[in-house]
Amino acid sequence: QVQLVESGGGLVQAGGSLRLSCAASKSILSPNIMGWYRQAPGKQRELVAIKSSDGTTNYADSVKGRFTISRDNTKNTVHLQMNSLKSEDTAVYYCNLKRFIPPPPNDYWGQGTQVTVSS
Repeated sequence: QVQLVESGGGLVQAGGSLRLSCAASKSILSPNIMGWYRQAPGKQRELVAIKSSDGTTNYADSVKGRFTISRDNTKNTVHLQMNSLKSEDTAVYYCNLKRFIPPPPNDYWGQGTQVTVSS
């Protein structure tokens, strides 16, 4: 089993910045995808940003140009730099790992970290 531990959430004013971090408890074989999802009250969980072990990234349109995902494969960590935060970014942010080897593929989730943006 892989555990994901998140850190870095909190309260910030609109226009401010936060950096989220997530560390996996063990080494993960490639290929894999690590990233961030979020869930606001009353809404479904949605993709924020993901980055594969080969460097391919994908961002939600709503965060493009404001958020940057990075990862360190040697340390099994993924980070999300969030700039120009808006009130609509308020949500619980979850770290996610999609592991493909060994089969079968598996999804792992962190416990979630609250991000609150005050307007």
